[in-house]
Amino acid sequence: MKNLLIALFALILSCASATAQDTPVQDLLQENRALIEKSSRKTIGPAIDALANSGLPQMQTVLEAWQAKEIWQRQADGIFFRAEEIDRKTLNLFDLDSGADLGPTPDEDFKQLKPNSGIRGMIGTALVQFQLSDPDPAKRRDALIAIERDPEASLLAPLRASIDSEQDAAIAAQKRRLERLLTIGYDEDSAARIAAINDMAGDLGLDVRATLNPLTSSKIMVVSGDVPVEWNVAETLKPGSEDLPAAEAYALLVAGGDALPRIDNDDIRAALIANIQGGSVGGVPVHELDSDDARLTAYAALAEAGIVPATATDADIDDRLAEYTFVRVYDETDPAITTAVEEALKAIEVKVGLNQTLDLTLDALSLASIYFLAAIGLAITFGVMGVINMAHGEFIMMGAYTGYVVQQFVPNHTLSIIVAIPLAFAVTFAAGVLMERLVIRWLYNRPLETLLATFGISIALQQLAKNIFGTQARPLTSPAWLDGSWVMNDIVSISYIRIAIFVLALIFLCVFLFIMKRTRLGLETRAVTQNPRMAASMGINPNRVNMLTFGLGSGIAGIAGVAIGLFAKVTSELGSDYIVQSFMTVVVGGVGNIWGTLAGAAMIGFLQKGIEWFNPSNTLAAQTYMIIFIIIFIQFRPRGIIALKGRAAGD
Repeated sequence: MKNLLIALFALILSCASATAQDTPVQDLLQENRALIEKSSRKTIGPAIDALANSGLPQMQTVLEAWQAKEIWQRQADGIFFRAEEIDRKTLNLFDLDSGADLGPTPDEDFKQLKPNSGIRGMIGTALVQFQLSDPDPAKRRDALIAIERDPEASLLAPLRASIDSEQDAAIAAQKRRLERLLTIGYDEDSAARIAAINDMAGDLGLDVRATLNPLTSSKIMVVSGDVPVEWNVAETLKPGSEDLPAAEAYALLVAGGDALPRIDNDDIRAALIANIQGGSVGGVPVHELDSDDARLTAYAALAEAGIVPATATDADIDDRLAEYTFVRVYDETDPAITTAVEEALKAIEVKVGLNQTLDLTLDALSLASIYFLAAIGLAITFGVMGVINMAHGEFIMMGAYTGYVVQQFVPNHTLSIIVAIPLAFAVTFAAGVLMERLVIRWLYNRPLETLLATFGISIALQQLAKNIFGTQARPLTSPAWLDGSWVMNDIVSISYIRIAIFVLALIFLCVFLFIMKRTRLGLETRAVTQNPRMAASMGINPNRVNMLTFGLGSGIAGIAGVAIGLFAKVTSELGSDYIVQSFMTVVVGGVGNIWGTLAGAAMIGFLQKGIEWFNPSNTLAAQTYMIIFIIIFIQFRPRGIIALKGRAAGD
């Protein structure tokens, strides 16, 4: 019987011990219960660290549930559970240690833990060490984002440990890059930090510069005598220089208690006024206080009497500044690291400059392709035929509106653009032919009347567009595959729409050259351009050639309108934004020459972007300077970059 009681008692103790050992998560939560219940961002840190560093496998689930506001506390005994709300009054509880489903229960005795955004961010950082090796790739990526947002030295070791086992190549590359950045900022081994700095030297990522720049932070220190050896001195500063004005240097001495403060003139004047006695101050008659020296003498007398605080004179300031050495000291104490950082930043700066030049070049090419696309039709009507068509911009507008109308009937954006391009050409070709037959053909060789007539047609077409489509901008949506940009690095990028327009401009260049060099229409157009009378005597109908040529130029303008409408607002004033640039492109390049139009578009595009680079906040000023330059340019080359021979040259 005695042995039986002893065995029973031992069994009870072992069960109790097993029960105590089976709830390590709950025990740890109870140890930090006060901090968890207070739920303050300022005090919750130790509790989160205790949970994250406990080594318990359940802690990832617990922290994720806490972050998701799924932890509830039973008010009767303070026990924590994970819970799912079945309805407004019922919870389904889960044990935090075993994960066992404890079934539904009323929620009146339970309180939900509701961490604010700051605490959730701290929990997210703590979860990183678990999520870096999580089977779910999305969670691993989230962990890396959390590290980038809030890097810490404690995250370096788990990040390194997770790299070798990473199966996803993209995530592995991201981990290795982040490991290099954390090594630069937090590794205790100087050699490892320098190696990481050298690895990232020349990298254009903003995150690299954000990691390196804090290592060059410094402060100005003041020392009397020799500079301490342990200081990592960036440079010695001379008071009165551009880097350290004398007033700023003396203020450092005053702040350190090493010099008398300098009382400003207004305070000196106020002190003198307050201490006038018997018509004098400090032994100086009031009527003599008409100079700075006299006022300083009177103030010094008051200071010597202890009536006012003493002030430093210019001589005192010069003497005190000469007694001290001013140095700029790095916050980073290791000179080898700061040297490596400075060299890396210089390499990055050079590479940034080269890439900014490349980015500016791509922007200029993009703008030049837009101007070329807008001007190629005008190069035919104005350059070849000599017709000053002020309604050219409205043909661009008509093409853009044609694309908009097509998209109302064809919802597939890719198919709608494919349909809109030939339809826009047909619509504007017909409009151009109609305009040439009704108006232009009666005004050949009468440029002023042509200008006035086409200007009136331009106004009429704008008003007609307003009557049909209204004054609000209409959307011409690009296909999904044109969304976004081609990003080469953090500096160089160009939108896919701009790339498509550049390719379209090259296609039009080739098509135009083919028409002019390989077709009968091109042959006849060149003949009429060079000598219309001789062409007519050879059986060519100049009226028919002029009609088709004007229609071709108008049709190309319509296709340009579809392309431009993909990134510009489609309104009745769309053409007005490009008519001036189109004329400048044709005139500067050389009237009647397609290669001249290409050269003019390139020159204007590069010139405008170059001016905008000097003053990026004022594009209107850039356009003004560009027009002034073109006016001057035409004075020296009135026939443009590439002059045309024949009728246009004679005109």
